[in-house]
Amino acid sequence: MAFSTRRGGWANSLLPSTSVSSPSSTSKSKFSRKSRRRLALKDFLFKNFFAIGLFVSLFFFFLVVLRYGVPTPITSTFRSRNTARIAKPRKPSYRKPVSGGDAGAAVDITTKGLYDKIEFLDVDGGAWKQGWKVTYGGDEWDTEKLKIIVVPHSHNDPGWKLTVEEYYDRQSRHILDTIVDTLSKDSRRKFIWEEMSYLERWWRDASDNRKESFVNLVKNGQLEIVGGGWVMNDEANSHYFAIIEQITEGNMWLNDNIGAIPKNSWAIDPFGYSPTMAYLLRRMGFDNMLIQRTHYELKKELSLHKNLEYIWRQSWDAEETTDIFVHMMPFYSYDIPHTCGPEPAICCQFDFARMRSFTYESCPWGDHPVETNQENVKERAFKLLDQYRKKSTLYRTNTLLVPLGDDFRYINVDEAEAQFRNYQLLFDYINSNPSLNAEAKFGTLEDYFRTLREESERINYSRPGEVGSGQVGGFPSLSGDFFTYADRQQDYWSGYYVSRPFFKAVDRVLEQTLRATDMMMALLLGYCQRAQCEKLPVGFSYKLTAARRNLALFQHHDGVTGTAKDHVVLDYGTRMHTSLQDLQIFLSKAIEVLLKIRHEKSDQNPSQFEPAQVRSKYDAQPVHKTIISREGTYQSVVLFNPSEQAREEVVMVIVNKPDVTVVDSNWTCIQSQTAPELQHDKSNIFSGRHRVYFKASIPALGLQTYYIANGFAGCEKAKPSKLKFFSKSGSLPCPTPYACSKAKDDTVQIRNRHQTLTFDVATGLLQKIIHKDGSQNVVGEEISMYSSWGSGAYLFKPTGDAQPIVKSGGQIVISEGSLMQELFSYPHTEWVKSPISHSTRLYNGENTVQEFLIEKEYHVELLGAEFDDKEIITRYKTDIDSKRVFFSDLNGFQMSRRETYDKIPVQGNYYPMPSLAFMQGSNGQRFSVHSRQSLGVASVKDGWLEIMLDRRLVRDDGRGLGQGVMDNRAMNVIFHILVESNISSTKNSVSNSLPLNPSLLSHRIGAHLNYPLHAFISKKPQDMSMRPPPRSFAPLAISLPCDLHIVSFKVPRPLKYSQQQVGDPRFVLILQRLSWDSSYCHKGRSQCTSIAKEPVNLFHMFRELAVLNAKATSLNLLHEDSEMLGYPEQSGEVAQEGHVLVSPMEIQAYKLDLRPQQ
Repeated sequence: MAFSTRRGGWANSLLPSTSVSSPSSTSKSKFSRKSRRRLALKDFLFKNFFAIGLFVSLFFFFLVVLRYGVPTPITSTFRSRNTARIAKPRKPSYRKPVSGGDAGAAVDITTKGLYDKIEFLDVDGGAWKQGWKVTYGGDEWDTEKLKIIVVPHSHNDPGWKLTVEEYYDRQSRHILDTIVDTLSKDSRRKFIWEEMSYLERWWRDASDNRKESFVNLVKNGQLEIVGGGWVMNDEANSHYFAIIEQITEGNMWLNDNIGAIPKNSWAIDPFGYSPTMAYLLRRMGFDNMLIQRTHYELKKELSLHKNLEYIWRQSWDAEETTDIFVHMMPFYSYDIPHTCGPEPAICCQFDFARMRSFTYESCPWGDHPVETNQENVKERAFKLLDQYRKKSTLYRTNTLLVPLGDDFRYINVDEAEAQFRNYQLLFDYINSNPSLNAEAKFGTLEDYFRTLREESERINYSRPGEVGSGQVGGFPSLSGDFFTYADRQQDYWSGYYVSRPFFKAVDRVLEQTLRATDMMMALLLGYCQRAQCEKLPVGFSYKLTAARRNLALFQHHDGVTGTAKDHVVLDYGTRMHTSLQDLQIFLSKAIEVLLKIRHEKSDQNPSQFEPAQVRSKYDAQPVHKTIISREGTYQSVVLFNPSEQAREEVVMVIVNKPDVTVVDSNWTCIQSQTAPELQHDKSNIFSGRHRVYFKASIPALGLQTYYIANGFAGCEKAKPSKLKFFSKSGSLPCPTPYACSKAKDDTVQIRNRHQTLTFDVATGLLQKIIHKDGSQNVVGEEISMYSSWGSGAYLFKPTGDAQPIVKSGGQIVISEGSLMQELFSYPHTEWVKSPISHSTRLYNGENTVQEFLIEKEYHVELLGAEFDDKEIITRYKTDIDSKRVFFSDLNGFQMSRRETYDKIPVQGNYYPMPSLAFMQGSNGQRFSVHSRQSLGVASVKDGWLEIMLDRRLVRDDGRGLGQGVMDNRAMNVIFHILVESNISSTKNSVSNSLPLNPSLLSHRIGAHLNYPLHAFISKKPQDMSMRPPPRSFAPLAISLPCDLHIVSFKVPRPLKYSQQQVGDPRFVLILQRLSWDSSYCHKGRSQCTSIAKEPVNLFHMFRELAVLNAKATSLNLLHEDSEMLGYPEQSGEVAQEGHVLVSPMEIQAYKLDLRPQQ
């Protein structure tokens, strides 16, 4: 284990002594099933050594005599070793794959299988309302004692009803003080802590003595840091980039300051769980996970079969390299009434902080806790032990975990003493009575998992035919995710997939800007040859660290979820806005250095450039900066490509006058198009500004410069779009210099060389897609609203189906040009001001991914009381026979198969959509929708796909927040829609239970949407007579393969960069190999130079940069044993040759150093 824990209690008193390494030291070894059977066989041989030896000797003796006539000496090949270990047969070799063929993991349980089986009847179970009356015979612990580990904890939300700073000041700092003071009094006391955001804040204030005590408590095993991320992140809306960032930020701070590395994850409060988290934790060196909030019917089903503890395996993993052990808590909540056993009325009596001398809520069941003393200890101990025994029957082993805590508990010494004092008396009584066959003590999560693994090593808990895992024997294997969570009745927590969508979008903008900044800082320092050029990046280190932590903070399960109070949302938003501004200022300065406009650049010098999009405040929409066009001048536009491949893309900038020319860095003419800028204003659709479109080409991770010139005689001016109007409310003015006409037919079309889109003129909604081969797809776009009586920040509880809101007679503006065609619709609705307007665009651009997609941009404003208790969706009613099966992504990392069930309500059939959802028909045709922010998605009928855009809710939904969601902001949601046909046979999405992968083209479309080009504009126009030399920057020697993604390229410890020695691995490169469906490969491959079947050489990756000391590391950058992390063998061998071969779906991190080549 990471912490040096004392091995007291059961480790010495109950378990047989053995010279075999304990699970805590061996659990990270990647045992195969074969090796575990071999180990069991050896144990059997050792146990019966003499008998076997005699038998073998006699057998060989007679064999030799018969064969040769003269016996030869027989020597044993076995070494002497401790034989105290109890022999047991290990798992059967029979494997029962639940998925057909070899396409994915073989497991015992899938969450799809559970959903298919469960009837969702919500049967009243009595005292355990969502379960049944639990009983036991009494002899279950005759041969193996019940080992009860009570784990004190305090759940500290970094923002919810109060801001993180308010919580720290009022509660969390006192809790951490209390932990140190009370644990130091008695070595039998234990505690766990999760959130590094609060620990780091406390560390800054704590005295040296308190810090020393804290470190000692960690080292002696009394205090365990579990998870150790900056926060306990949400698992539905958070993108995997941000999850890696937040855990790494917390884990590295913890290791740097306290010298601890977590190995057990504790996630009691996220509202549903993603297998992405299991994968990332496994690749960070974690051994075990604990989860709590899963659907109550799933808990009941797993409890019935003693499957609450299992091995979580990724759906694609046929080699068991992603296995991680999981403990699922069985009951309604993580508070004390719902953790000691199945009867909360009894368990509440053992929450001693609810005694009358404290301020917490008294027990709602009527019976209250009382002080334990010698007179009542027997009766109290028997009552508590009865609950422990009942709870233990839900699990396979006789090692029982009992959490002891709640939100912001242990706030003072009196409260902590009440819990520790009373429980110790109860433990002492239980432990002093051997006839009870039980032993209880305080413990950490590590104590529990270590004891459980030791027991499972001694006793075989495997079921006949169970696949299980080679890593931990005796438990089933499981794949799938745990969405959508329901805690009672039909209360499904699918509302938070969409709550506060404005800030969900800001979250992703901050992510992509942080990723770009990390890259830029790494490149600046990599190419830097003297201390002078380190000033800018090193001087920015504090703000970069703050940005990482502000992004990390928002991943909290009440942050990105949109489930905090209004003033807390303001705090999160302000932090993100401040960091976004800081990062953009740094990028504006960094491009000058990399383009060699200025060499000596410090953090204090102003930049010549500014970002092309700026936000005036934390809750304002981004606004495009206007390029002021004056005769005889030009303005520079610098584009940064954060992709690992060179990128050709149609880009857009805003100008005040349309008579401009676009030229590249060599002053070569570039074809361009102008179109009027449109806005969400029925009486004034044209803003007066103009959009300029042109096709740009930018090297991988590189910079390219373009110029917007006025009066450049050598080139043709940007060509104005042709406009068509439709408006029943009056004629629209024709803006200069565009040619305008009226739409006369019932339908209207826009087209490019790949597809033609047909719209209904009356409504402005997309009807169908006509492909270039003449085939068609019905799309049937619809904009509708749910009315909701019980929805809140967490819950979605609609009243009936969503009703269409678009009526005949809105306003339409069609722009047609050589690079972009667009239909803009301001629809007619029952409200004076429509809550939505939208644009549909097609692009023309050879070698761009844009020419294959349809861009949908919705402007949403649920801003008035007339939209109270409304939830707005867009729905695509296609002709794809999907059978209500669709696929949505988990954290932008992997896909999950979704199926609409009639036995659960519509809110239970909504799922998170962080970035992608698609349907597939029986003919292989796919309809995919990519998003650049997290939302909610469902398929209520065959061929339908609906996505919720925003929600405005008056009422609190009874989950503790105490308010509705009324702080809506005007916002834009962008989708990239792709319709594609397979070119070879593809899996049937209905009969196949495994998730399908996106095509390579679909991956590329998603990457371009989520990692857009970063544009910067010069602040001042330059005179045309002063033409600068060509300015570009191309750091990669060659584009990486199209299915190899740079997750992150950064300096992980910028504050310590200057103190590290040259040659130390000061840089980190994290790569992900995409897994894609080759049935759809042709469009994606046509624009790709290569795919990642062959190794990539890190040593030859950069131009004029030497890569030194490359070595594989864990995703939290703290482990370098790739086998312990579960990686395939070749992943760690990069130091000598520099070759990197990443398996599909894997994310692999490398530490390295960079030095300019001489």
